[in-house]
Amino acid sequence: MAEEIKALEANDTWTIECLPLGKRPIDCRWVYKIKRRANESIERYKARLVAKGFTQIEVTIRCLLAVAVVKGWEIHHMDVNNAFLHGDLDEEVYMRLPPGYSSRGQGIVCRLQKSLYGLRQASRNWTGNFSSTKIVGA
Repeated sequence: MAEEIKALEANDTWTIECLPLGKRPIDCRWVYKIKRRANESIERYKARLVAKGFTQIEVTIRCLLAVAVVKGWEIHHMDVNNAFLHGDLDEEVYMRLPPGYSSRGQGIVCRLQKSLYGLRQASRNWTGNFSSTKIVGA
């Protein structure tokens, strides 16, 4: 969890502020995963902070793969560390402090500056940021 918080803070994902009157913060939670090697031994434990309200998007990737098969497209995969955290937010979004994060009093929240996994706009913001980036060597 400390590694994830460190990455979020280094990315300026939020600022700590007093919650403005009339605003409601969203909740968040930790999601834990065990990363395994090919031989099934444990490589590392991973914790990811997500905003509540996230949805699965398996249907989208299945549709993409089906179209690729029909069209004979070649599929390439890449992984971007903390991908959704690279999308800037245009609107005001307040989130309760993450579980385990030291509180500095009542009414203190995170004002999100960047997308966080689980936000409805996270994938849209990441795609917009990625689409505007020139890929060198492509």
